Amino acid sequence: MDGSMKHADTIKKMSLKEKVALGSGLGYWRTKPLPRLQVPSIFLADGPHGLRKQTNQGDHLGLSASVQTTCFPTASALAASFDAGLLQAVGDALGKEALATGVNVILGPGVNMKRNPLCGRNFEYYSEDPYLSGKLAAAWIRGVQAHGVGVSLKHFACNNQETGRLGSDSLVDQRALREYYLPAFEMAVKEADPATLMCAYNKVNGTYCSDNRVLLTDILREEWGFSGLVMTDWGAMNDRVQSIKAGLDLEMPDSKGRFDREVIAAVQAGDLAEALVDQMADRVLALVERCTHQEAAGLPGDLFHQHHQLAREVAAACAVLLKNEGDILPLTAGEPLTVIGAFADTPRYQGTGSSQVNPTRLSSLLEGLAEHGVAYRYAQGYRLTDEEDPELAQEALALAQEGGTLVLCIGLTELYESEGFDRTTLALPRNQTALMETLHRVNPNIVVLLTGGAPMAMPWLHQARAVLLTHLGGQAGGLAAADVLLGIKEPGGRLAESYPRQYDDVISSSYYTKTPQQVPYYESMFAGYRYFDSAGIPVAFPFGHGLSYTRFSWRDLRLVQKGTYDYEARLFLKNTGERAGAEVVQLYVAPQTGGVYRPVHELKGFQKVFLQPGEETEVTLPLNARSFAFYNESAKEWQVEEGMYVLHLGASSRDIRLSAELLLPGVKAAKSSCDPWYYDLKGVPGKQQFESIYGPYKDFVPSRKGTYHLDNNLLELAQDSRLCRILYGLIKKSLAWRIPGTADDSNPEFKMMLNTVVTSPVRALVLFRPGILNIHQVQGLVDLANGQLRQGLARLLRLKK
Repeated sequence: MDGSMKHADTIKKMSLKEKVALGSGLGYWRTKPLPRLQVPSIFLADGPHGLRKQTNQGDHLGLSASVQTTCFPTASALAASFDAGLLQAVGDALGKEALATGVNVILGPGVNMKRNPLCGRNFEYYSEDPYLSGKLAAAWIRGVQAHGVGVSLKHFACNNQETGRLGSDSLVDQRALREYYLPAFEMAVKEADPATLMCAYNKVNGTYCSDNRVLLTDILREEWGFSGLVMTDWGAMNDRVQSIKAGLDLEMPDSKGRFDREVIAAVQAGDLAEALVDQMADRVLALVERCTHQEAAGLPGDLFHQHHQLAREVAAACAVLLKNEGDILPLTAGEPLTVIGAFADTPRYQGTGSSQVNPTRLSSLLEGLAEHGVAYRYAQGYRLTDEEDPELAQEALALAQEGGTLVLCIGLTELYESEGFDRTTLALPRNQTALMETLHRVNPNIVVLLTGGAPMAMPWLHQARAVLLTHLGGQAGGLAAADVLLGIKEPGGRLAESYPRQYDDVISSSYYTKTPQQVPYYESMFAGYRYFDSAGIPVAFPFGHGLSYTRFSWRDLRLVQKGTYDYEARLFLKNTGERAGAEVVQLYVAPQTGGVYRPVHELKGFQKVFLQPGEETEVTLPLNARSFAFYNESAKEWQVEEGMYVLHLGASSRDIRLSAELLLPGVKAAKSSCDPWYYDLKGVPGKQQFESIYGPYKDFVPSRKGTYHLDNNLLELAQDSRLCRILYGLIKKSLAWRIPGTADDSNPEFKMMLNTVVTSPVRALVLFRPGILNIHQVQGLVDLANGQLRQGLARLLRLKK
């Protein structure tokens, strides 16, 4: 037995069955205990922005009730803070709440890149930039794990859409993979040592993430030095024997013994080395040991009250002032104020899906205004659906005509953003935009309070004098919005993703989610500002944008060399306004070497600086070899090209205040042998362009009768199976019974759950509770769809084991 294993002595005492059992969960949220050897079970819970601990049997999509915990702003909001210290404070709070509620591992953070603004789960991810995402994730992880609570960095890797996510194949060229889609994971692993990492559902370049040895061992463990446990997303296991060979340790939830039996059989047949099972068991034992020395006795009695106040501070620090014409904000005390919009009274504070939190309190904007003694008139204005309501609109119009400043609360409703499905448009609900048009005709002093976890189109922007983006601000977001509107707090956020003028301007807009089974990333690394800025595409608001209630001057940029590629960029920043406030200094590196294709510039440093009126400070941003390097696929290493690099210091990717040139040594610069598109970015790339950097590949061919298999989903089988169509109807009825409200696509929870079940590979049907089918019966469904009537019926009628 490998002497390097931490728990070799314990593993020697275990039977093969016991070792294998450790690698699969106990129900939805626990690992299996082994009382004979004093190995306890540990509890895992969702929690990127608040803990979702379910005390009953549970589910993995947020339908069943959970204990009350603090709901902080979602990841898309937290990233807008550009403040690693703030993220560590949120992690610290979540770690304490994990202790208070008996949670050993928090399932988060999510650092998938925002390849396209329509991804339904973008609210749960940080940014379109890997450097920002990685730095913030590392800080969050350090905050949580300081309390002996583990985290699970997710979803590894290239899970960038919800459509078909359970079985899609992300085709990504190696440079895009290394330079764009993996660095956030790499930084979090190297800088924060997460206890666990969660693999995604999808395939990457033809191999399921759960079976992908290149990702899980070659890159994650051998290159990055990850020493923790790798688990599946819930139901993401494809082939457990292959997954153990690939470096995966824990299957969640359990598959009711199916995969355990397959692993035991593989070891007994000599197809799987028992040493790999021992290694897997050792990592599970190491996780249990790491996350069971928690002490909750020292927590304050008013913990959740303190965290509600922290959530308020955090939400204000994340709010982004997009526009402020004539300095209409902050609002002047004592002036007439009209508030219109259902979100003012019924706040939308988080997204739908597995990250849903049951908050300890929920505060609205109206409560926040009342707390500060602000007199206001209020009208609901619109329904939280797309349906027009003339009566509500007329009531709002009557109030708007009375004059004064009008705060209009609009944004994306729950149906627009959710795990399980992607958005279909950047537009807001039609009834909200129609209301904006109506109100502007009678009152030009409109301040828009904008809610949403992802970019929104703003054709109405010229009708608003100010726009304050609150994202999905958590349970105290309404209080924070009032604080910022009234100038009690500064709008502390900057955009962590570009806001396009229209969806057609997004490079992947014409092909994103169009072929869910096979997803070629034609655009390579050119997503977000990397595309918009490189191609010179106008945007509504650029990456890093955000206004302040004060002003700053920037001066005297100088570079201090510490090593061959180690530099410090230093400058002086001064608050020249009359209010205290924060500026975010952003450092972009712009290669001028004329070599490999690259974005025109990339974020390689940032610092949030708080200054009093008249205060000046020196800001220092470090750079190293990776700040300038590209990934050489042939050499399989990071290299710096010799030549000129320009350093841009700015308040956004398009608001550059200071620049300096840097001449660096390195490998000889050489043009990439690829299609010209990756240099000029003209038009829209397709398969021909992509193959020049990826290599040739075969287009996906949909399965038909005679070729169906366990990776097909129920909707696909239903094309040739009446029984599968009946089963689809039964599932729909079952979900309608479980989920209150309208059981159709107007209910986001119903839509999310139905999409998840019927688009999962049918092999995953055995995981859904309560279990209806075993794996033999699922194979029977496949047989029937393939026209193998006798074999299919025999399997369907086989008794469960």
